[in-house]
Amino acid sequence: MPYNGVTFECGESIFEAMGDFYQKEVSLMQNEILFYVEESVDGGYEASAVNYSIYTQCEEYDELPDTLRDAVRCHFDEGQTPSLIRIHLVRNEVISV
Repeated sequence: MPYNGVTFECGESIFEAMGDFYQKEVSLMQNEILFYVEESVDGGYEASAVNYSIYTQCEEYDELPDTLRDAVRCHFDEGQTPSLIRIHLVRNEVISV
């Protein structure tokens, strides 16, 4: 019986079935790197990778993809570079009630 996209074998527990599902998800996530990007106080954008010591900045948002690619390629050894970069743009705003 399928549950959340996971099919159970006869006698298999939810934990056994979900373990396989999560193992596949983790292997997909290892092929990707996530950056939090914020507008800089001084203008431009600042980006920091989650779980890696990678930080970079650029003046224009259009420059961001190339800037992130360069930073990732410099950080990882050849053949170890994640194939995907995910950008999470964080914007802090304060509004009055």
